[in-house]
Amino acid sequence: MGAIFCREPSAYTSDTMSQRFSTDILVIGGGAAGLTTALNLAPHARVTVLCKGDIETGSSHWAQGGVAAVTDPDDSVTAHIQDTMNAGAGLCDKQVVEFTVARAGAAIEKLQARGVDFDEFGNEFHLTREGGHSHRRVLHVADATGKAITQALTDRVLDHANIELFNDRVAIDLINLSKLDRFANRCAGAYVLNRSTGRVEVFQARFVILATGGASKVYLYTSNPDSSTGDGIAMAWRAGCRVANMEFNQFHPTCLYHPHAKSFLISEAVRGEGGVLTLEDGKRFMDRFDSRAELAPRDVVARAIDHEMKRSGADCVYLDISHRPEWFIDEHFPTIRKRCAEFGFDLTSEPIPVVPAAHYTCGGVVVDRHAQTDVPGLFAVGEVSCTGLHGANRLASNSLLECLVFAEVASDRIRAQLHAPFESIDVPHWDESQVTDSDEDIIISHNWDELRRFMWDYVGIVRTNKRLQRAQHRIDLLKQEVNEFYSHYRVSNDLIELRNLIDVAELIVRSALLRKESRGLHFNLDYPDSADQPIDTILFPGSVEHLQLLRPRA
Repeated sequence: MGAIFCREPSAYTSDTMSQRFSTDILVIGGGAAGLTTALNLAPHARVTVLCKGDIETGSSHWAQGGVAAVTDPDDSVTAHIQDTMNAGAGLCDKQVVEFTVARAGAAIEKLQARGVDFDEFGNEFHLTREGGHSHRRVLHVADATGKAITQALTDRVLDHANIELFNDRVAIDLINLSKLDRFANRCAGAYVLNRSTGRVEVFQARFVILATGGASKVYLYTSNPDSSTGDGIAMAWRAGCRVANMEFNQFHPTCLYHPHAKSFLISEAVRGEGGVLTLEDGKRFMDRFDSRAELAPRDVVARAIDHEMKRSGADCVYLDISHRPEWFIDEHFPTIRKRCAEFGFDLTSEPIPVVPAAHYTCGGVVVDRHAQTDVPGLFAVGEVSCTGLHGANRLASNSLLECLVFAEVASDRIRAQLHAPFESIDVPHWDESQVTDSDEDIIISHNWDELRRFMWDYVGIVRTNKRLQRAQHRIDLLKQEVNEFYSHYRVSNDLIELRNLIDVAELIVRSALLRKESRGLHFNLDYPDSADQPIDTILFPGSVEHLQLLRPRA
């Protein structure tokens, strides 16, 4: 149902038997969303967590900025709500925004109880301000907040007797019982590649939680780690879930420009603490695009940089915070200064070259207020999901907040269902009886590079209908090649990720073609104005001719 590529499991023979694991709750993803959900549920059930690599492979680990929450008496929940709505360009679900922001304080307290020590100034939190925020409200741990959070959560996961952690696992597909004769529509686990052994394993579970992050690796330049390949979005789509607002891809305005830096992100907080954007001649330009200048929302800043680079033919622009004292930079941005120094740049004495890079997927798997997807037994938490919080553009540092809040509500819903009757079914093992080892891996490498390059060129910060149609044509060709490859050869990590990225690329392009306006992160030169009525783009699994439902916001 809704499969773009599909090799269905079938009865296995003895020489293709794969290892089977059984658990109450399977969490796919080891970032802030997945680890928080696991810890919430572990006192009540057996929990299994799957990670692609180790703690450092997820996007949460690399988050620099922090968590947005109202803790300053001069700030207000109302202001945080309004800032989120403004950044979302009219497409946020106000009830979800109110729900999430109101629970920020409790989420911070729970993180502290689990060992996260946010920076303080005196007896109060030290708060930074980022683009789109009207107040200082971002709690942080220097410029490595994600690392501090994931490390604290991981320590507690490893200490918990009811949680089993599997590293070097990449999920291939979810197990939907409706694909097996005589069974109802329900998620019952996943087929998973053990990257260490190369074998496919079966993980069965009563409940499955997708916490796999976003899909920014679909673009040539990204601030995120290699794990952001859209796995959860693609698997949920193939399993029968709706996805929404996939055209809204956030490009972080400031990533370090250097051939060996791999788009190292320069935190929004650098601009929040006085950093300014300049051209090569030292002249500022953001005030020509927005009255908030460097503190405008990310979509505004990224488009301004893109415009200036194309206008002048420059390879980059520059970010300058050298006017701040050296001790201040060392105290607030030690990780960024050290990383810049590795590439020969001194943050304390000179401007550093920066460019935009794909950063955050604002759309994703459609979920309700309890993080439940369309398929019973399947939940989605964090960047993989579309809750309605972010709308057409995510407000800085709301991402970790969403992870924490929706991990809580997903846990509450699952706990309420744990005692319901449940019939355990042994699903078929993965069938490798009709496939062989590949001797043409160069095809995967070539297609991977081609996909990411044309997505960057045609479906990037500024789009046109012609560019989108060109991208769709190339996606169709890649689908044919990868479908054939997937049907005849044993799966590998690169093949799984390429398959998922092609699925996600198609969802992005189709969503972008359906939106006949420019809004938030989606800017189309053929439709430069925003429509009067904000609408979601919701894609339904099924024939490609009937993918969308446009639903007005209440």
